[in-house]
Order: sequence, then structure tokens, then C-alpha cells
Amino acid sequence: MLLNQIEKLKFSLSGEKLSALESFLAKGFPTKKDEEYKYTNLREITEKDYNFSPNLSNNISRPQLEALHFGEEHFDYLIFINGLLHKEYSKISIENAEFLTLNHAFNNEKYAPLISEYLNKITADTAFCKLNSAFANNGFFLHIPKNVVIEKPIHIYYISENQTENTFYNTRNLLIAEEGSKVEILESHHNFDSNFVFTNSVTEIFAGKNAKADWHKLQNDSDVSYMIDSTFVKQERDSQATVNTFSFGGKLVRNNLDFVHNGENINSFMNGITIIGGDQLVDHHTAVHHKTPNCESYQNYKGIYKNNSHGVFNGKIFVDKIAQKTNAYQQNNNVLLDLGATIDTKPQLEIFADDVKCSHGCTVGQLNDEALFYLRSRGISKKEAQALLLYAFAHDAMENIDIEPLKLKISKLLANKLEVEMVF
Repeated sequence: MLLNQIEKLKFSLSGEKLSALESFLAKGFPTKKDEEYKYTNLREITEKDYNFSPNLSNNISRPQLEALHFGEEHFDYLIFINGLLHKEYSKISIENAEFLTLNHAFNNEKYAPLISEYLNKITADTAFCKLNSAFANNGFFLHIPKNVVIEKPIHIYYISENQTENTFYNTRNLLIAEEGSKVEILESHHNFDSNFVFTNSVTEIFAGKNAKADWHKLQNDSDVSYMIDSTFVKQERDSQATVNTFSFGGKLVRNNLDFVHNGENINSFMNGITIIGGDQLVDHHTAVHHKTPNCESYQNYKGIYKNNSHGVFNGKIFVDKIAQKTNAYQQNNNVLLDLGATIDTKPQLEIFADDVKCSHGCTVGQLNDEALFYLRSRGISKKEAQALLLYAFAHDAMENIDIEPLKLKISKLLANKLEVEMVF
């Protein structure tokens, strides 16, 4: 079992990593008795054994890697294979910004002040964050100085290949966008093997004054992949930050998303599209902490569930007493296409200010029979009619994506999951 493996590794760690591991061991893995994991059973993950030291060699060919790209001729991209960055496969043209793998930043005295100031400063005191802090030694690190605009989107690929046993990865991302800077990041994970991969990922995003930071998560991994993804965003005055989460693949995926406002006139956007089938499970847990006046947040999550798949959504909005003039919107809409599909949804508001506009809501249902009949009466097949309606249903969760190739990719994945030809 995974917990027994982790306990045995205690004696190989020291310093802050040992302290983080001891904190994890005191908590243990969450169970369904924990309110935050009431609808998500992790036993499937935690009762397996994993290799903590992946085989670093790989047999990936360039055609295999090219097949992962989608209209990215004008993107930069970074390819991590089995935990290591491979520059020979990557395309990096970043200027006026400091890019390093997190491992190099850890071991470079020049970056010690940045690491000390930002790393682990906004992560939550959760078991998976502590576990990541104990074992993470690599990942994506980007520091963007004041008023620097990164023109090209950056796609980060995390790939696992040539592993002969179940493998455990603890990936770590750190983005520091200083005042007036702009950047767009895409992140995706890919398991090329038939053995299980468990990825425990932690991302910290700092958006300075008047900065714009967008992070898009494309989750379309194999059915022998597990992911616990924890993303934390801290925003300063006049900044805009977006986290879009598109969940199509993976056996079990848990997304923890936490925004903190630290200044006025902040805008936060969280959008999600989940399209799963079989016995997949995708769980979205979001939280926005409105700590300052005159800020806005927008959450829009759409779910489409087939077969015996299971969705979970728990969205929280916290409005402090001083956070007057807050405008917070939260919506979760779901379509169940089969009798075995289920969704547990729980939007929450905790408001301690009196001059606010806050709304939340959720819907669960099936496709509209009258709309289906209308389309079929005009010669459109049932599957194509379903695809058209579901595309329209999900489309508004893509409206704030500025990257056209990503929009097209999401449309294609939607059609593929519905087993129809592109009709839109």
C-alpha cells in the first residue's frame, strides 16, 4: 500500500522535506469520512504500490510527440519526460523572463530569495500539498519581470513512458507574474504505458498588480492514470487571473482550485468542462476568497456524464466583512446521458459583507426532448443532434479562451467523446 511505502521513505529525507512528510503522516490520506472527500473514494489510488523513482530513459519518438501538438506552430512548449525536462524536444524562445526547471531554481543561489519569498506561501495545509513538498524535485518555474509580456502561449507537457511498474510523480509549478506582465500557460499530462501513473501536482500562481495570468489545464490522459491537482492563485490590485480546466481523460481526477484576493479591482475567472464516460470520476473543488472591496469572480462549470461516470462539484465563495462591492458568480450545470451516470454538486456562499452581488446555482438533467425532436425533424441524426446541443451547452465555458487552437482542440475532444463526426 502507498502509505506503507511513504512511511519507509521517511528516513531518506531531512530538513523541510522531512518536516513536510511528518505533517502528511500526521494527517494521512483523506477518506470519505472527511467532508471535503465525502463523494470521492481514494482507496483505488492509495491501495496500490508505486515506484517513487521513475526510470529516466525513454523510447519516445518525435512522431509520438508531434501527435500531442495541436496547431502549436506559434507556441513555445516544454516537454518533461519521466520527470526531467528534455530541451531537445522542447521549443523555448522566452525572452526578458527567467525560466528554469524548479530543480535548478532550488539549487541556484541566485533564485534563493524568490524561492524563499514565494514557494509554499499560498498552498493549503492539506495532505497532498505536504506530500508534494516532501517529494517534489522538479517541474515548471517562470518568473516574469515587471511589464514584460510573453507573446507566445507556453504548453507544458508532463509525459510518463517506459515504466515497468506503477509510478508516482509529484510535480511542482511556480509562476510569478510581476506587475503589468502577461502570460498564458497550457498544461497537460500523458501516460504512454499500460501501468498506472499517479500524479500529485501542486501549482502556485502569483499575479502582481495589473498583471494578467491565464492557466489552461487540458486533462485527457489514459484510463490508467490518476491525478490530484492543487492550484493556488494569489492576486494583487487590478490583476486578472484565469484557470480553465478541461477534463476528458483519466480514471480519477481531483482538481482543487483556490483563489485569494489581495487588492481592489481584481477579476478572477474559473471555467471547467468535464466530459467523461465508463467508470471515470472527476471532482472539482473550488474556492474564492474575497478579502478586499470592488472585486469580481466568475465560476462556470459544465459537466457531461455518460455510462457509469461520476462527477463532483463543490464551489465555495467567501466574502469578508470589508469586501464591499463584491460581485461573485458561480454556476454548475450538468447533463446525465445514461442512467448510471451521477453528479454530486454543492455550491456554497459565505458572505459577511452587506453591499454585494453574489449568486450561485446548479442544474442536473438530460437533453431537452423538444430540441432533439426539432433537430431530428430536419434530417439530423440523433448522435449529431446530441452533439450540437451538447456543444452549445458547453460553449459558454470556453468564451474567455484567447487561444484559438485550444478552442478547436476542445471541440474535437467533445466530438470524440460523443463518438460523432465534427458537426460544428
